[in-house]
This record gives sequence, C-alpha cells and structure tokens, in this order.
Amino acid sequence: MEKIKMTTPLVEMDGDEMTRILWKIIKEELLLPFIDLKTEYYDLGLEHRNETDDQVTFDSAYATRKYGVAVKCATITPNAARMDEYNLKEMWKSPNGTIRAILDGTVFRAPITVKGIEPCVRNWKKPITIARHAYGDVYKASEMKIPGPGKCELVYTDKDGNETRELIHEFAGPGIIQGQHNLNKSIESFARSCFNYALDTKQDLWFATKDTISKKYDHTFKDIFQEIYDAEYAERFQAAGITYFYTLIDDAVARVMKAEGGFIWACKNYDGDVMSDMVSSAFGSLAMMTSVLVSPEGYYEYEAAHGTVQRHYYKHLKGEETSTNSVATIFAWTGALRKRGEMDAIPELSAFADKLEQACLSTIESGKMTKDLALITTLDEPTVLNSQDFIRAVRTTLETLL
Repeated sequence: MEKIKMTTPLVEMDGDEMTRILWKIIKEELLLPFIDLKTEYYDLGLEHRNETDDQVTFDSAYATRKYGVAVKCATITPNAARMDEYNLKEMWKSPNGTIRAILDGTVFRAPITVKGIEPCVRNWKKPITIARHAYGDVYKASEMKIPGPGKCELVYTDKDGNETRELIHEFAGPGIIQGQHNLNKSIESFARSCFNYALDTKQDLWFATKDTISKKYDHTFKDIFQEIYDAEYAERFQAAGITYFYTLIDDAVARVMKAEGGFIWACKNYDGDVMSDMVSSAFGSLAMMTSVLVSPEGYYEYEAAHGTVQRHYYKHLKGEETSTNSVATIFAWTGALRKRGEMDAIPELSAFADKLEQACLSTIESGKMTKDLALITTLDEPTVLNSQDFIRAVRTTLETLL
C-alpha cells in the first residue's frame, strides 16, 4: 500500500532506558512501513539533556507551541543515584514538569480497557479519567536544606518594594524547607479545560483538594473552580445532564473506590500524578493508560503515563529477554497521529491511528500479550510474548485490518 502522506511534522521527544528501545521498534515496525512520517526530533535522553544543559527540553516545548502536536517517550527525572550513574552536571528537573510549565493546560489520563483484563476494583465498570493540573506545585518548587537553628519566612516584595512576611518555622536544629507556587491564570485554564472536557465527553466532573488544611493555597483552587462553574458552566452542565462535584481529596479517594467509574476526576498536579498511577494499575497495568496534555491555546502533547521501565532495561543491557508492555507508548503515537490528521485534514492518518489501536486490543484479546497482562488476564492459556514479538504480533494484526 502507498504510504500515508503528512504535511506538518509532529514534535518527537525521544526518551530513556527500556522505553527508548521500544520507541525505536514501534517506529520501525508499526509506523514507518505505513506512513511517510514527518517529525522534528528532540533527544530527551538524560545524556543529551546533560550535554545541552537541559536546553533541549525547552527547545522541544517551544517546538510543540510551533507545530501544535507532540509525542513524548518516557524520560528519567534524576535523583542522587542517577547523578552518579550518568555523571550529571546537576540534578536536572523533570522534563515533564518543564514542558508542562511552558505549555500549561491539563493532562487527561484514562485507562485503556480491553477484554480479558478486568479491574481489580470489582465495582469499576467504566473508565475513570484523571484530569491533572499541569503547572506548578512541587514540580516547580524551590527547596533548601536548613543546616541549623534559624528562622524561615515567606517574603513577598511588591513592585514598590513593600514587603509582606509570613513565618514558616523557627528551626531549633537541622531540617528541610520547600516553597511552592501556582498562578490564578493557570488554575483558571485548568478549570475551563476540565469543564469543557466533561461537556465534550458527557461525563460528570469531580474536583478535590485539601482546602480544610491549606486554607489559602488549596482553597484558591476550590474558589476559582466554583466561580468559573457558576458563571460559565452551570446551565450547560444542567442541559447536558451531568454534574460538577467538589470534595476533599481524602473523601474523593474513599468515594472513587466504591464508584462504578465513568467520570472525570480533576486533581492538582501531584495528586493527579499519584492517582493516575493508582487508577491505571487497578484497571490492569501502568502500561495501559493514555495521557495527553491539552493546553488552552490548542497545543497537544501525547505520552505514556508510566516510567522508563528501568529494571527491564538493565536486563536488556545484559542480553536477557524482556517482556515489556508497549501499549501506552503505541497509544501515545496514535493519539498524536490522530490529532495531526484532524488538524491537517488528513482523514487517512486519523483512520490509521484508529486501526493501530484496534490492532493492539485485538492482539491482546486473541491471547497474545506481554507478561504483565498474562499474569492478570481472565483469558485461558495466554501466549506470553517478549517485547519485540508483541510489537510484531500487533503489526501482523494491523496488516490484516489495513
């Protein structure tokens, strides 16, 4: 068959470890044989980020603003151990945090459901979509180690030089301190993104913070959501037959375990990070979840919600066989290709993305899957495939669909 033509590039952000290995195989087996693939490539592998003093991460985000659609591989956020392992110049910040700060918006994450993989929360009947705020909080925090006795304060200096101070703590000995921030403009974008997504998908929207403890920081989130809902969305939600519901984050966790699903759960940045992993794992696997950053300006960045699969990578380096689930990474590509097709009026490209997703699910439903799914499937006698053979099996299914 003739390859599908593209007119505008995708921004391609390569990553680290086992997901980087899968990234290359996915392109070779599932994309390049069928698409005249156009990308603007950025290597976000930790070595290259270190070589460029992390400038490549910023460049990839600015390119996403230029072209509108990006697809990202999982990347390492270095800790002290990684500093030594990769001989880093400094402990570079999370690439996702940097990109999200530049693009703003909201990350929507939803489990990929497939027959034979049943949620371990028995009353979950429908997918739960996590809407994660994509700016600020701990991901843009400043931190200090406090060496000994002393006083720590928050200090705001206005444009005229006037100071407002708030005592944080009087330290009697060593400790640690962290300063977080957010922007009303970003919270407003977060709220509107969530309300619009709920209307588009006809799903109820939950939002949760800890406003009873954080009476200024978290309470501002709660107030902004409520003000925008009352002024702009209440009548539209009522007409659509859906509801907006606010509660405390601990109450939301308890409620979600007893719910049937089929709703959007909006969370602050860190809460969304944690809860999306919990939801995806409970629905089957961390490698079975879609993730897309949607900015208010209309930029889209698709990625897998999981990490770089470090343990499998070390096995791969030893020449040992791995059975790593590539579905979420494949769905990152299909999401980006579908959106590129929609934006550029190339229906063949969007249709290809649909068929590639169908090929993934059909392959699993036929009993061919990676080890993580084989351990939890309700299908009888599944065939466990290694990392590369699973992708090849998806290709075989895809060719029949095409």
